[in-house]
Amino acid sequence: MKSFFKSKGFREFLRIVLALVIGLTLGFIITLFVSEDPINAYKSLLLGPLTRLNRIGDWLEESLTLILLGLTICIVFNASQWYIGVEGQMILGALASGCVALYVPLPPFPRILLAFLAAMIVGALWGLIPALLKAYYNANELVTSLMLNTVALKLFEYVLKNFIMHEKSRSVSSDYIGKEFRLGTFIPDWPFLHNIRELWMKQTNVTVMVYVVIAAVIVVYYLLYKTPFGYELRTVGLNAKFARYGGINVNKTIILSIMVSGIFAGLAGVHITLAIHNRLISNMTSGLGFEGINIAILAGNNPLGVPIAGLLYGYLRAGADVMERSSDVSRELVYVIQAMVLLLVTAERLLPVVKTRIAEHQEETGNGSAGHVKQIEEKGDTHVN
Repeated sequence: MKSFFKSKGFREFLRIVLALVIGLTLGFIITLFVSEDPINAYKSLLLGPLTRLNRIGDWLEESLTLILLGLTICIVFNASQWYIGVEGQMILGALASGCVALYVPLPPFPRILLAFLAAMIVGALWGLIPALLKAYYNANELVTSLMLNTVALKLFEYVLKNFIMHEKSRSVSSDYIGKEFRLGTFIPDWPFLHNIRELWMKQTNVTVMVYVVIAAVIVVYYLLYKTPFGYELRTVGLNAKFARYGGINVNKTIILSIMVSGIFAGLAGVHITLAIHNRLISNMTSGLGFEGINIAILAGNNPLGVPIAGLLYGYLRAGADVMERSSDVSRELVYVIQAMVLLLVTAERLLPVVKTRIAEHQEETGNGSAGHVKQIEEKGDTHVN
């Protein structure tokens, strides 16, 4: 038990909790200045998502998508690739799964499976473009992936407006996907759970994606820490030159890391299409892909920490909706709190790096001075002789 409390994972957990407490405290101080009833506003933020079943559902729905996006970023960050093209992979994955669910003439179960497969393939292939540019032309993946996000969003809008949306439609959206082709609830259809199942299905859209997300967390953890590919990926992330010297194909590892991450971004696209919106609509991701970066940073790029970070972020986002509807404080306050927490977490992790760099610099300066004195002494001895 003592070793557990002294472990690195427990200390990391305490640091995140402390950062969260400080962020929430600072957020409450801000609320005191901007709200006529700050107590009620903050109560809505902190307790609102738990007051009704539909609000609990909103929290879990949001969190499932965030966890998948966090896993996506976790993979590429472990390879030290500053890839942020998750938004594009997710929106195209949503498009692919939506088109399959709407138009492919198959029975429900194989059609849903094909929708999953299509989204994962499209997400992986879209990541292939910046991956090849990075591996063979040393193009900055941060820039290329960010630009391709815009391309993916515009491509989605073009296909939706010109090939999917009906001319008489009042909104830029597709038809609703048939109920039999959507994801079902995660509660089994057992007799003693019938009433709970019916109530849950009426109030929420929490689906079998719960099991898919749990499996995804296990798969990513196993992939990163129990397979040769994961070892090569993390070695490239720590030191690409050393990895290349050790016989690892660095270019191949970079390409695969981004493509594999795209599979989970595609799964996030399936979730927002077949479980949340149940159709294709304009701006259906609304910048959600970039939240995956925050999740991965908060989790320390550890796939086992991603579910905790995702549930935490999802709770804050759900609480922000409740607070905005029931008080005079807008949801932007939550963005301030999130930024504070991230700043505290990243600053704490940067401190050891800064200390190490300072120590190395002092050591180099000291050695340099000592060497300079030694050279002077040697010259002096030669001059005397």
